[in-house]
Amino acid sequence: METFDYLIVGGGSAGCVLAGRLTEDPRVTACLLEAGGDGTDRLIRIPAGAVAMVPTRYNNWAFETVPQPGLGGRRGYQPRGRALGGSSAINAMVYVRGHPVDYDGWAAQGAAGWSFDDVLPYFVRSERNQRLDGPLHGREGPLWVSDARTDNPFHEAFRQAALQAGYPLNDDFNGARQEGLGVYQVTQRDGERCSAAHAYLLPHLGRPNLKVETRARAHRVLFDGARAVGVEFRQNGALCTLRARREVLLAAGALQSPQLLMLSGIGPGDALSRLGLPVRVHLPGVGGNLQDHPDFVFGHRTRSLDTFGLSFRAVPRLLREAWRYRRRRRGALTSNFAECGGFLRSDPALPAPDLQLHFVVALVEDHARTLRPGHGVSCHVCLLRPHSRGSLGLRSADPEAAPLIDPAFLADPRDVDGLARGFRMTRRLLRAPALAAHLGRDLYTEGVESDEQIRAVLRARVDTVYHPAGTCRMGTDALAVVDPRLRVHGVQGLRVIDASVMPTLIGGNTNAPTLMIAEKAVDLIRAPDPG
Repeated sequence: METFDYLIVGGGSAGCVLAGRLTEDPRVTACLLEAGGDGTDRLIRIPAGAVAMVPTRYNNWAFETVPQPGLGGRRGYQPRGRALGGSSAINAMVYVRGHPVDYDGWAAQGAAGWSFDDVLPYFVRSERNQRLDGPLHGREGPLWVSDARTDNPFHEAFRQAALQAGYPLNDDFNGARQEGLGVYQVTQRDGERCSAAHAYLLPHLGRPNLKVETRARAHRVLFDGARAVGVEFRQNGALCTLRARREVLLAAGALQSPQLLMLSGIGPGDALSRLGLPVRVHLPGVGGNLQDHPDFVFGHRTRSLDTFGLSFRAVPRLLREAWRYRRRRRGALTSNFAECGGFLRSDPALPAPDLQLHFVVALVEDHARTLRPGHGVSCHVCLLRPHSRGSLGLRSADPEAAPLIDPAFLADPRDVDGLARGFRMTRRLLRAPALAAHLGRDLYTEGVESDEQIRAVLRARVDTVYHPAGTCRMGTDALAVVDPRLRVHGVQGLRVIDASVMPTLIGGNTNAPTLMIAEKAVDLIRAPDPG
């Protein structure tokens, strides 16, 4: 049986960081297990290829939630990346860190060492920004962060509409001030997606101390007494086992790290016993505290060919853009779709923005699973700090069964109130002259004006903006799953390192914070254990 110093379960954003960074030391051996493929295919590398992955099962787990009472009983959709790079291989590439109050809040809740001042160096270490500099930005990290290369005229229309609506502009959402609207920076290198795999892992596959196993579906963590010593997984139809000399590092994400803990006997004892699973450690917080950003999407028709759409008129442009991309790596095929957006406060007294917008140069209907002919634009508005708390559970003891995902969207009425304020603020932007001049029919909210109508359309159309977190919460209280060094309570040799450890959801996109968590985890792993 092969033995490594570290076994890393999950080749997503955090797992790629761990594998790449830990094996910088030639004395350390590591093996990374990823259930999906190698993360190198063309749909991943071409940014616009996301439109073929997010709504399908290609490089995508394509989970669904349990029925959501707050959404009228609808099931939500939960796409998650299934390839090296994880969700950074299929996401919209928006580079956002969140607000300093998020991390200071973590520290105040018992996550010592995770304040904004503590985590900023790890954001900087990760980043290779092609425009921004100074103490808040990195220029030498492995993750390329670039300005958009689409040259889309909607960028200027969006900025002008923001000013007309009375909203400030911002050209650096990770700078001294988060609030404002503008064009997002993206994780791209010269017009190609820079996933976590491309940044941290693929350049180092030749290291003799690093092994990567793809199509390897983890089933459970193996223990010797109270110590994690290995992982059982299925690959090519066979059950396999690897051993860890030092630690097993779970980096399977907010939906699957808690699933693996429970399959390994760590979690709420009663729930595990009901499924016939032996209880190794009763840890009731495993799978609890699920948080995700509830999101509403406006959609408008447009005749502009500067948007993506299904029409014969668009064919000549698409051919030109394909040629332009091939020659210069610029233009429409570099689009992350959610090209513009930003952060707003629904109440000026708030300490940080509570709303985020993503302006998309295409019509979005049910996560692109429903295609409409013609052209249009969409604008997402999400609530950054929802009060609702959901859960992640086991459907059965079968390790290959999808988990039970319950984000409890709009379960707390305060979330409906917050999104209703965001609805009105976003509509003001869309009705500003600079954008309204390009927009045609309002597809989803025509005639929706009263508070009652707004709340009804929210419950009819809200879903995720793809940011699940919090299911293996970091802390020291009875419901915490990992301590501030990311070690699982009650066992040795086992850590969780991904978005599941966030005590609270951050105010923004979660990919950059997940990379930060893994960068900091590497230092925690390398540091002498204080006991």
